[in-house]
Amino acid sequence: MADPKTLTPAQRAYEQKRAAKAGKSLESWLDAKQKRAVAEARAAAPPAPKKKPGLISRLLDRAHKPL
Repeated sequence: MADPKTLTPAQRAYEQKRAAKAGKSLESWLDAKQKRAVAEARAAAPPAPKKKPGLISRLLDRAHKPL
């Protein structure tokens, strides 16, 4: 979400109405909106790729396999 200083007057009025409807100030509304957007972006991000096992783990796995 854009910084409150960079909103156009129409965007500011729209967000002000939404904030009033939610019973919050414009600043707290925009802060909550920003936090919600960040949380959704983190949830949508793919998980980190699985790490390759280390040398000791590979040797132990190989030792446990039958010949």
